[in-house]
This record gives sequence, C-alpha cells and structure tokens, in this order.
Amino acid sequence: MKRIYLDNAATTAVRQEVVEAMLPYFTEYFGNPSSLHAFARDARTGLDRAREQVAKALNVLPEEIIFTGSGTESDNTVLRGVAARYAKKGKHIITTAVEHHAILHTTEMLAKEFGFEITYLPVDEFGMVSARQVEEAIREDTILASIMYANNEVGTIMPIPQIGAICRERGVLFHTDAVQAVGHLPIDVQAQKIDFLSLSAHKFHGPKGVGVLYVRKGLRLPPFIYGGAQEKTQRAGTENVPGIVGLGKAIELATADLSKTNERS
Repeated sequence: MKRIYLDNAATTAVRQEVVEAMLPYFTEYFGNPSSLHAFARDARTGLDRAREQVAKALNVLPEEIIFTGSGTESDNTVLRGVAARYAKKGKHIITTAVEHHAILHTTEMLAKEFGFEITYLPVDEFGMVSARQVEEAIREDTILASIMYANNEVGTIMPIPQIGAICRERGVLFHTDAVQAVGHLPIDVQAQKIDFLSLSAHKFHGPKGVGVLYVRKGLRLPPFIYGGAQEKTQRAGTENVPGIVGLGKAIELATADLSKTNERS
C-alpha cells in the first residue's frame, strides 16, 4: 500500500542532497570544531560554510547567526534573554494569541515567575494581526514584540515588514518566529527591520534537532546555555556539525527557487 504524507507543516522529509552533504561529517570530518588540529579545521569549515549559507538566505551577516537545537530553543533564548537584559527598561512584551506554544508558554512563565505583563493581540477572521494593533499596544515600558511570520495551523502570513518598521521607529525590539516561513517565503531581515528571527531546519527538508537564532549586530543576549565558548559564548556545547551542515544545504536548496518551493508546499 502506498502511503501519502500530508503533514509537511509539522515536519518534512530530508532531501537526498542534504543527506549526502551530511554523511562525511559523521565519518570523515568528525572532529570537534573547537579543537586546534586538522580534524577540527575540517569540521569548522563545514560549520562556517553553513553559517554563510544561512546568512545569504536571510540577507544578514554570518556573525549574526547562532546555531541552536531547535526553533523552540531559539524562541526561548530570545524571550528569556530580552527579559533578563532589558527588565530595567520595562517589563511589557507584545505577542499574539495565536503564537506557537514555544512563545505562549514562555511568556506565561515570564509573567508568572518574573512579573512581566504580556499583551496577547487578538486576530481577525483570517487569523491576522495588523501593524496598527501592534503600534497601539506599544507602551513606554514595552521592550519586545514577538509576532510569528506565518501561522503553523492556518497559514496566515503576518505583515512583518510593517510591524518591523513600527517597532524600529518606536525603539521596541522585534522578534519573529519564522519557523513556518523560512524556505517557503522570501525573507530579507534587513529590509524588514527584524532584530531577532527563529528558524528550524526540519521545516524545509533539513534534519531535525538543529535550528538558528538570528541576532542583529549590536544586540547581545545572555547565554542560554553556559559551559563553553561555542557560538560566541551564546550557546555552549559542542555543535551538531552534521546537522548544521544539513541545515545549510537545505536552506540553500529551499531558497534557490522559492517559486518551485511554494508549488511543492
């Protein structure tokens, strides 16, 4: 019996080209990229190439890319990091009522344990939040707006460029959970005035267990995981080099021709 898979929004099959790109980093280039010998340099080369591939896809600098273990980890890193770093400025965060639980559960925790006030913007009949809603919700003590790029259940695409422009003008940091959008929609982080962006490889035919957090140059978050200098001390722990290499190849393939990617989606 032939099975038909209709759940790509949850996860995708890894493309064969991605598997082939990853395989040498399991058996040949298996060194720890933080070491100093030749095996390490080979692994570091793969890591650096993937960082460049992601940066090109988003129109950012390679040094603005932090590799994580998932989109959920990236979301947590932003929300908890901004809360810790900017709490003296204010304790108000704006998000929507239809975010992924990685956002909703984390904001609930910040409210319960640290006294943050969260504004959950309602959506219209199309699952949409407007830029005006975000603008009207901004207060003197607002430190962050986190609005998903594309909804994971109904597919609504939020007006990210307009929201980004408003947040930049008002001096509010702007994060978007773009896990459902990257590899499917054209994204230009610079033009859209995004300060933080989360993505996950397994949503665009990459491997599970690897994600990215984009952090705009000049912004600095507290480390989410302590214990080493990896990822510029932002995320300690030996990098998942095969997974990261796969992520880089997958995002390169997915963004090479987005029109065809959209047809497949």
